[in-house]
Amino acid sequence: MSEKTTHYDDELTALDAINPQTHPARDAQHFRRILAARQGVEDAEAELRNAVAAAREAGDSWTIIGAALNTTRQNAYQRFGRS
Repeated sequence: MSEKTTHYDDELTALDAINPQTHPARDAQHFRRILAARQGVEDAEAELRNAVAAAREAGDSWTIIGAALNTTRQNAYQRFGRS
């Protein structure tokens, strides 16, 4: 489990501990949805970084990777090449 996943789980656990009868907060369904979407974005970003790293290890050029990302090779390298 990653550090980000642990943090996400901690946030959900904290929400579960709130008693709506004694806490003035509204229903947390939207907050939970935002947390889930944020976790999805973090997971997708990690998968994208892994896919780019695998492409580079396989010998694909930054030009090809940039094309797959719908950007330039320079932008692809700036985003992923300095890990």
